[in-house]
This record gives sequence, C-alpha cells and structure tokens, in this order.
Amino acid sequence: MSTTPAPSTALINARVFDGDRTLEATTVVFDSTGILAVGGNAPASAQVVDAKGGTLLPGLIDAHVHTNVESLALALRFGVTTELEMQGTYTADNRAHITAHITADDTVADVRSSGFGITPPGGHPSELFPEGFRPGPPPGTSGRAPLMPFSTTPEEAVAFIPQLIERGSDYIKFMVDDGSVEGHPGLPMLDRATLNAGVAEAKRHGKLTVAHALTIEATRMAIEAGIDGLVHLFMDGPHTDEIITLIRDSGAFVVPCVVLNASMKGITGDQLADDPRVAAQLDEAWTKTLRSSFNHYPQGKIADVLGSVRALYDAGVDVLTGIDASMPMPFLGGLAHGASVHHELQYLVRAGLTPAQALRAATATTARRFGLNDRGRIAEGLRADLLLVDGDPTTTISDTLNTRAVWRRGTRLTAV
Repeated sequence: MSTTPAPSTALINARVFDGDRTLEATTVVFDSTGILAVGGNAPASAQVVDAKGGTLLPGLIDAHVHTNVESLALALRFGVTTELEMQGTYTADNRAHITAHITADDTVADVRSSGFGITPPGGHPSELFPEGFRPGPPPGTSGRAPLMPFSTTPEEAVAFIPQLIERGSDYIKFMVDDGSVEGHPGLPMLDRATLNAGVAEAKRHGKLTVAHALTIEATRMAIEAGIDGLVHLFMDGPHTDEIITLIRDSGAFVVPCVVLNASMKGITGDQLADDPRVAAQLDEAWTKTLRSSFNHYPQGKIADVLGSVRALYDAGVDVLTGIDASMPMPFLGGLAHGASVHHELQYLVRAGLTPAQALRAATATTARRFGLNDRGRIAEGLRADLLLVDGDPTTTISDTLNTRAVWRRGTRLTAV
C-alpha cells in the first residue's frame, strides 16, 4: 500500500457535506497543510479531480475501538481517518510514528487513546486476558508499556490520574461493569466513592472523562459521578424516561456502539460481509470475525437498543458513532475496523436518525465532543481528511460504502 502526495488538489463538481450540512459550494482545494479553499475556482496549478456524481465527506471518526497498525490501515481504507482507542497502547508517548506532523504515516488512520481504563484488580476487562497479563508497547516501537491503573479506593484512583496524563492519555476511561451482561457476573466493579473521586480528579486536571457502562444502573452511576461521555449504551432493558432525562440533563454524550450490542445479542455481521464493497477489503480472518458474534446476551432485544438511541437523540443528547472493534477473532465477532462504522451509520438511521444526522455523529459531533478541532468538518484551515463516495449518503446512508477516494492530511490513499 502506498500514498501519492501532490502539491495541491482541487476537487470539483462535488456534492459537499461539510460535517453538518450540504453546501452550495462544489469545489474544495487542499494540500498536505490542510483545506485551502471551499468554493471558488480550481487553481491552475492544482491537480484536478472531477467528483461529478459523488459526495465529499469529512473523514469519518470512530469513537470506540481497540486497535493496532494493521487495523488502523484497514479503517483508513473504509474512509475512517481517525480512530479513538478506548483501551490500548496508542497514548501520546507511543504514536509519534503515526501522528508526527512531518513524518506521519498517511497509510493508516490517525489515533487517540485513553490508555488503559481505571478498574479494580480482576475487574473488566481482566476476564478477557490470561492471568497476570501485562501488555507491552505497540509492536515496532520503543515506547513504554501502558499503565495498568487498578484501583479499589478513591485514593488509588486519584493517584493514577496524573500518571495516566503523564503517559499521554488523551481522555480518562472508567470501567463500571459487574460482568452481568458479558457472561461473567460478579466481577469486581468500581464503587461509587472510587468512581466519583477519579472522575473529579480527572476533571480537575482538565481531562475529558468517559465510562464503559452496559447496564442502566451502571449508566446511572457514571452520570451521577459527572462523566462527560458514555462509550456504550446500556443493553439490559428498554430505556425509561428517567434515565434519558438524567443523561440529557448531565450534558453527557453517548457512543451507542449498536453494532456491538447487536453482536452481544447474537446478531452477526453476515449482511455487511455479504456486501461486495466490504468483502473486497477484508482478509479471511476479518471476514470470519465479521460473520461471527459475541452472543453473550441473547436475551436482549435490538429493538430496545434502537429505541433508546432514538429517545436519546430526540432528547437532544449528542450521539456519536463507534463500534468497539478490536482483533480479528471470532469470539470478538460481528465487527471489523472501518467496515462496521458504515454498519453503525445504517443502524443509526434504522433507529430514526436521518442520514445527515447519522453522518454528523461520525464527523462534526465526534470531533467537537473530543476536542479534535482540526477535523470532522470541511472548512478552510482544517485537516484535509476526506472521503469521496459515489452517490448521496445524505439521502441513502449505505452510499458511504461507495468509496471513490480517501485522503489523510491531503495525501490520497492509493489502495482503495
């Protein structure tokens, strides 16, 4: 795979969705420094790309992954130009090879990370790892192994916050999970005092806080602790007016990860894997994974999840797009980096969002809530992270998979 740099590119005759709305402008000029102009005429010196019949979107942002270099490359092929890691190793001290301004690898998606989440010893996700597991830095780097912030008291949680920040965590994640949904009931879980103290300390340091919470009660705990965002949607029952109001009034955002909830209920990604636009980009391992499912909570109802998404959006809660993809292993199935972002967009529309509202959830809204002020929109001065697709996904959401071209920082990916 390679990229082809150009002095500047003028994309003409495009339908331009800027992350919020469709513009009257049909020309966008950009180079490796960013977007130079929206509207006007193509400069004589620019390389011209005729986008007739297509729609230009901001590069998509996946607000919940667990990733590596291979997965970042797969995501980019599907037009996902930024992944937000919610447990992993790509903190600031371990990703210079991906994010450095001059030397960044533009064949992979950009990445931000929480590092590892605050959880008690033996708490989620410890049940997924071998006993005594201690991850190292990303392969091929000389970075540090991630900090494992196991906490059972408020004092321990508070003490870990500055350490996580020093290691380069972009936001701080808290695990609020007793294992009941994942088939491991009785897992140690953060108590209210420890959660409250950790969230307050992270905010004192000016850090965004996010919570893993899969039940209504865990959601309530996180919201009452003052969490800024929920990176899962509860799946243990239908929503109530009370929980929707609680989330709305808190100002928190929600990353529903509907594709993950579907997988937890035994729904595979077969339909997505059957799509030739997806199948062409996946190897055997990812295809097998996508065609599988977690299947830990088959008693749940996807209709309840979709109803909760609609209720949250209608209440004015910011809904973000994320999928919780990790490794190509069937027991983590139903998901694939990049591809499942498009599936999530389809689920959001199925829940009742318009295609344009779903697209905002994967672009401008996510960028705003995570403080990524240089991306997520098509505007002069912002990064040229762009996705060109055939058709009009603002009316037919599945057109997001009609990839014609992807640019990261103005450099066109040549393998799509």
